Amino acid sequence: MRKNRARRVRRNGRAVKVRTGGLSVRAVRTAAAGAAAVVLVAGLGACGGSPAAGKDTGKAKGGSAEVDPTRIPDVGDPLQKKIPREARQVVAVYGKDKDSADATVRLYSKHGKKWQQDRSWPAHNGRKGWTRDHREGDKRSPVGVFTLTDAGGVKPAPDAKLPYTDSDAFTPPSYWSKKTRHDFDHVIAVDYNRAKGTSPLDPSRPQGQSKGGSIWLHMDHGSGTSGCVSLSRSGMRYLLRTLDPDKHPAVVMGDKAALAAR
Repeated sequence: MRKNRARRVRRNGRAVKVRTGGLSVRAVRTAAAGAAAVVLVAGLGACGGSPAAGKDTGKAKGGSAEVDPTRIPDVGDPLQKKIPREARQVVAVYGKDKDSADATVRLYSKHGKKWQQDRSWPAHNGRKGWTRDHREGDKRSPVGVFTLTDAGGVKPAPDAKLPYTDSDAFTPPSYWSKKTRHDFDHVIAVDYNRAKGTSPLDPSRPQGQSKGGSIWLHMDHGSGTSGCVSLSRSGMRYLLRTLDPDKHPAVVMGDKAALAAR
């Protein structure tokens, strides 16, 4: 049995220490005391897979030509209109195709009325690809636009701007591949079927359990996940340092065809 340890939750620039056990639901801000096992399963069940090689660039590279700099590139009107008006940071996840686990993550920031690409990283999504109707266990990532409000992980991130919870409860199950040991060192919760303003481990599912949840941005092990989006350690750390609640960050994600649909 793990010894209790302190975790830190950052809210409004303040760090608060809370005593918590490795699998205790006290690692989750809003869960009830008897739900620790449910929280861990709900929080960690979304992502995993067998590893392979990957390479990180971490640099801004030219993608498709920006016909209109006031729009996120290669995103059609249906999804473009869903990007919150107040959003000044957008993480765009461009999946290779509907049934592929390969993707590219790009970070855009808004300056005046124009979007500028800041960084780009190789990435992975659900091992079976993408879906517009995500279901628990389908091994596909949900297509859509979602806000980014909360983060956390096994390891602390003192320079994170998003509210951050660090706890042993993020540790992947021991029966997962050793190559996934560090997948959840840092995660950013995608606000798909979850309660905003809570730890990424929170088990709340506003649309019901069948719609799945615990869709995160997290660290990459080199191949497809069970629904999350994964990128390099350096990429995750950059996002944590950069994504700012005051800029209302959001993510637009999907395979290229779904993103570009008009």
